[in-house]
Amino acid sequence: MKKIVISSNTSWSLYNFRLNLARNLKKKGYKVVLVSPYDEYSERLKEEFEYYDIYMNNKGTNPVQDIKTIIEFYKLYKKIKPDIVLNFTIKPNIYGTLACSRLNIKTINNIAGLGTLFVNEKFTTKIAKFLYKISQKKANKIFFQNREDYQLFIKEKLVDKEKCDILPGSGVDINKFKPINKKKKDNKFKFLFVARMIKEKGVFEYIKAAEILKNKYSNIEFLMLGALNVDNPSVISKDEIQKYEKRNIIKYLGVTDDIEKILKEVDCIVLPSYYREGTPRVLLEAAAMEKPIITTDNVGCRDVVDDGTNGFLCKPRDYRDLAEKMEKMINLSEAERKIMGQKGREKIIKEFDEKIVIEKYLKAIKEVL
Repeated sequence: MKKIVISSNTSWSLYNFRLNLARNLKKKGYKVVLVSPYDEYSERLKEEFEYYDIYMNNKGTNPVQDIKTIIEFYKLYKKIKPDIVLNFTIKPNIYGTLACSRLNIKTINNIAGLGTLFVNEKFTTKIAKFLYKISQKKANKIFFQNREDYQLFIKEKLVDKEKCDILPGSGVDINKFKPINKKKKDNKFKFLFVARMIKEKGVFEYIKAAEILKNKYSNIEFLMLGALNVDNPSVISKDEIQKYEKRNIIKYLGVTDDIEKILKEVDCIVLPSYYREGTPRVLLEAAAMEKPIITTDNVGCRDVVDDGTNGFLCKPRDYRDLAEKMEKMINLSEAERKIMGQKGREKIIKEFDEKIVIEKYLKAIKEVL
């Protein structure tokens, strides 16, 4: 039985984004092992799979701590002897691949958005590019989640083009995320922002747009869902969010594992991100549930929305343009929004079904092995 490791920087991301891939590989007869830093989701992973904790500092590029991570990957993989490792997120993609290359273990990497590192060209960006370049030469296959990241890596000569392919994001389970015809409990129009509470996700653009619209309309609500306590230099504090809550501009919902229950209660999903996204999972889930979307004309985000068809695109970092698009959505008829939602689900089924992603992985694993 061939042994496959799936590695990511959090157990949360394995549980929320890679579980169906792991289950499908298991069904196909592979021995699946999961590797990530321990968090509250690790015990859930252990219920179905062999799991190993690994040290990883997700906050930055401390060379001593990163060397420790490479050594841990090396020791672990030497012990468990996988035939192939599927890496997700930056540090497994880089350090996991370097460790595997020393042990002659094959790797398939998934570059799922470039995050804040590539928003502005900094010294850390140069370090990241250098590390990508030396590590990705040793990978057997590299998947990107959007064409722009793929083209950037090829242009910068960070990867070999013949090793690369593009996935439709991480895909979405269209049987789980499906439209629900539900009568609203009130007549309020509800917007929902879903993301980690970091600046580059467009948190303040959403709040400022909400402030503008709150002064014009009384029957609208601006909801926010996502983690506050994240390892990121741009994280927004709980006090900052509560400040706007007290002014009745937004309502913060915390975090959830049942996002579909919240999605079914809202009218429109908003993600004004200027972060370099892969393909935002929440946009795929919302569109699959026939919810219209407003997002930025930005890397990864624009792939999910055909402007004016299943939602609207706004300018990145422009809260006034965002407010205009949100007002436009409010003033559409219910029938027009319903058609938008239906067009969104059609797009998801055609382009972003999770089955497409899983099939590509199954094919790539066979080829690499």
